[in-house]
Amino acid sequence: MLGLKAQDSLLSLFEDEKPVTEYTYATFKATRLVYGHSVENPAEGNLLFLIQHNFRALNSGIYELFGLDRATIRLGLEYGVNDNISIGFGRSTWEKTYDGFAKVKLLRQSKNLRNMPISVAYVGAVAINSLHWADPDRKNYFSARVSYINQFLIARKFSSDFSLQLTPTIVHKNLVPTLADKNLSYAVGFGGRYKLSQRISLNAEYFYYPEDQTTIQRTDVLSVGFDIETGGHVFQLHISNGNAMFERAFITETPGKWTKGDLFFGFNISRNFVLKKPEAFR
Repeated sequence: MLGLKAQDSLLSLFEDEKPVTEYTYATFKATRLVYGHSVENPAEGNLLFLIQHNFRALNSGIYELFGLDRATIRLGLEYGVNDNISIGFGRSTWEKTYDGFAKVKLLRQSKNLRNMPISVAYVGAVAINSLHWADPDRKNYFSARVSYINQFLIARKFSSDFSLQLTPTIVHKNLVPTLADKNLSYAVGFGGRYKLSQRISLNAEYFYYPEDQTTIQRTDVLSVGFDIETGGHVFQLHISNGNAMFERAFITETPGKWTKGDLFFGFNISRNFVLKKPEAFR
């Protein structure tokens, strides 16, 4: 009799357990797929220092040591305001550009109590070109230096090894070269990650930008690389026909072509600093 009561009591404990929402983590291992944003944010109170470095084109020849003699660099900081919001700031050698962004997670992939098949984030960014004016004697406007980006990042982690992301993008340039160029244009990005080992994954990223939006001689940017996790660092190696590291430039103004060998080898290094400990560890 006592045994039956104990069994009933144990069963009632299982029956009383309520399902909880189980969120998906680490859809990607870094806040960038290659050049573009991923749905990932730094954790609350974490500061990410990001170094992005590209050598010049591999087809530049022996005189430039196949691109190693010169480089394009972006230094950036990203901070997790909370687990759903991050802000960032960077400066590139490309057109001496300053950029800033805010990223907000709108939906998180989850299962059990709440089933959500995808993660969705919004990115709003601004870039400011600080080059000297081409003609300083005429009347120039600061607004002509500014461009804006609006993106939705839509991602799904299909398994522990495989994730995909879709990135619809709107680009606004305050100043365009000709009347035939559109101030407001759009693009669509596609990216993915495939895990090769415990610490290494293969990443790829492509942005489609319809040609009828600009008169600039350009091509779509395609980037392929590897993520390597080393403790507090994520080391990313990549090759791309794009050389700039902020959205307006690499999405709408990439001149290089894979078919002509206009390829740039580069790397990203990110280092995470915990500025604010989670409440559970205080």
